[in-house]
Amino acid sequence: MKTFLKRAAAVVLLGLIGTAIAWQFRQGNGPVVAYDTVKVTQGELLVTIAASGTLEPEEVVDVGAQISGRIVAFGQDTEGKTADYGSVVAKDAVIAKIDDALYQADAEQAEAQVASAKAGVLRAQADLGQFKAKLTQAQRDWERAQKLGSSQALAEASYDAYQSAYESAKANVAVGEAAILQAQAALTQAEKSLWRARRNLEYCTITSPITGTVIDRRVSIGQTVAAGLNTPSLFLIAKDLRRMQVWVAVNEADIARVYPGQSVTFTVDALPERTFRGQVYRIRPNAAMTQNVVTFTVEIATDNSDGHLRPYLTANVRFEVSRRENVLMVPVAALNWTPTVGQVAPEYRDGPPDRPATRPGAGRPASGPASMPASAPASRPAGKPAGKRVLLWVVQGQYVRPIPVRSGLSDGTQVEVSGEDLREGLDVVTGVREAPAAGSPSDVTNPFTPKMPKRGPPRGGPPPV
Repeated sequence: MKTFLKRAAAVVLLGLIGTAIAWQFRQGNGPVVAYDTVKVTQGELLVTIAASGTLEPEEVVDVGAQISGRIVAFGQDTEGKTADYGSVVAKDAVIAKIDDALYQADAEQAEAQVASAKAGVLRAQADLGQFKAKLTQAQRDWERAQKLGSSQALAEASYDAYQSAYESAKANVAVGEAAILQAQAALTQAEKSLWRARRNLEYCTITSPITGTVIDRRVSIGQTVAAGLNTPSLFLIAKDLRRMQVWVAVNEADIARVYPGQSVTFTVDALPERTFRGQVYRIRPNAAMTQNVVTFTVEIATDNSDGHLRPYLTANVRFEVSRRENVLMVPVAALNWTPTVGQVAPEYRDGPPDRPATRPGAGRPASGPASMPASAPASRPAGKPAGKRVLLWVVQGQYVRPIPVRSGLSDGTQVEVSGEDLREGLDVVTGVREAPAAGSPSDVTNPFTPKMPKRGPPRGGPPPV
C-alpha cells in the first residue's frame, strides 16, 4: 500500500513539474503576432455619388375630358385593337367617346336660336325701311307746311301736327337703326352659343394629342366622368419610350458636385446584371425638404432603344465625380491602422526629427495602443483628394516597418496612394491578431487528462487492432 502511494505521489509531482515548465516556456516566448495584410493593387479608381431615383418617360401627356358624361366606347390603336395599356396610338386618333345625346340636343337648340336671330335682323331691317318711308312722307308734308305757314289756308293746329309728325318719323328711323344693331348682336350671341355647343359636341370624341404609347388607362366603359374644377384624367400617353429620364433626389451636401453633362451609371432591381449609362440633363433649382433633409431633383437622360427599361422603375444611381486610370490603391483600413511601439522594427522606432510620423505611439507606454500618425487620415469624405503624407506598414520579420506615401482620391473603400517604395502586389498591413505560441499550455497534452475510450467495431466486424 505504501509503495502504491509513493508511486502515485511521484506521478503527480512529475505532472506539476511539466506544467510549470510549459508555463515558463510560454512566458518566455510570448504570443506569436500574426499580421493581416492586403496587396497594393493598380487599376481604375472611380469616385461616385450614390443616390436613388425613379425612371420617367421623357415626355408624358395626361389626356383628360373637358366635359362631363358617360364613357360609351374606346378607340383603336395602330394595330386596329381597342386602345388599352401598352397600346401605340397615332396623333389625332380616337381613343374614347363620351355619350353625346345631351350635347347634340344643345347644338340643335343653338342652331335654332341662330336662325331666330337672323330672322330678327331681317325684321329689324324691314322696320327700318318702313320708318324711313314714313320719314320721307313726313318731311315732304312739313316742307309744304313751312311754305304756307300759319294762315287762313293752313290752320295753326295743322301746322304743328306736320312738324310733330316729321320729328316723330326721324326718331322712328333712329329706333329702327338701333333695333338692327340689337338684332345683329343677338345673332352674334346665338352664333357663339352654337359654336360652344358644337365644340362641346366635338369634345365627346377624345383624340390623342401625340403619337405615343398608352402607359395608363384610368377609366372604363360605362364610367361617368365629371369635368368640374379638376379635369378628369382618362389616359396617360408617353410620347417616346425609347428615351427615358431618371429623376433623382440628390442631397444638398452633394449637389455642388453634380453638373449638366455629367456621366452617370445606374442599375434597376428588375435587371440587376445590367448597368445603364446616362447624362445629367438638368438640375431643378427648387428644393424639397423631407424630414429636415434638403434635396434637389436632378434629371438624367438615358437611351432605351432596346425597350428594357420601364417607366417608374427604381434606379440606383451613381454620379461619376472623378476617375483615375492606372493608379496604385490600398484599402482605407491600411491607412487607418497604426502599430504599437513594440510592433515596429527597432531601427524605425525613433524616426528623424523632421518625420515624427514614423514614431508611432510616441509618449505612450510600449504596451499601450499606438497613437495615429499626425498625417494619417482618420476619415475622409469620399471623392475628396487628401494629398497628405501618410504611412503604410509592411511586415519585416516579427515586426513592421513604415513606408511614407501620399494619399489621393478615395471612393470610401479604396484610397489612391503614391510613393517611391510602392509597387503593385506589395503586402501592406491592415490589422493584427495574436496566435498562441508553440508549446503553450493550450498545445501541451496533460497526461492526467482522462481519455475517452475508443468505440469498438460494430457487431460482426473485425476485432480492434
